[in-house]
Amino acid sequence: MVLCASHALFGAALYTSATLLCEVPQANEAMTYFWIGLGSALGGMARYWCSSLVIRLFGETFPWGTLIVNVAGSLAIGFLATWLSPDSRFLVFSEPRSFLIIGILGGYTTFSSFSLQTLNLARDGEWLLALANIFFSVTLCLIAVFLGHTTASHFSR
Repeated sequence: MVLCASHALFGAALYTSATLLCEVPQANEAMTYFWIGLGSALGGMARYWCSSLVIRLFGETFPWGTLIVNVAGSLAIGFLATWLSPDSRFLVFSEPRSFLIIGILGGYTTFSSFSLQTLNLARDGEWLLALANIFFSVTLCLIAVFLGHTTASHFSR
């Protein structure tokens, strides 16, 4: 009888442990939000630093800071998304990947700033600069994300 009771107790404990393991993703999800939030804060600070540096160097006539940030971020996201993909030879868990790609790079690149700056250029009658910003931002970011992807594909072999 004691043996059956211990098996029943062990079975209940095992069931409880399995149930808790099934509920762990909620705790993991909270940590994922934490890491993405932290990464976004770091990426936003990096964006501000880089944009400020570019403004000091080149002035504010054209939104060079945002353009450079978006191109660099596109290069980095193309590289990391490929290099850290689940089918890559590198094993990276989803939280560090989310921290880097969604968090840091999501906070670093900013097409909302691009859109506002382009609108402001157009509203100020600077149509040529507005169109140049659209052309260079889209073209260079697509080239950068392709180069990042290609480079990471080379390293992932």
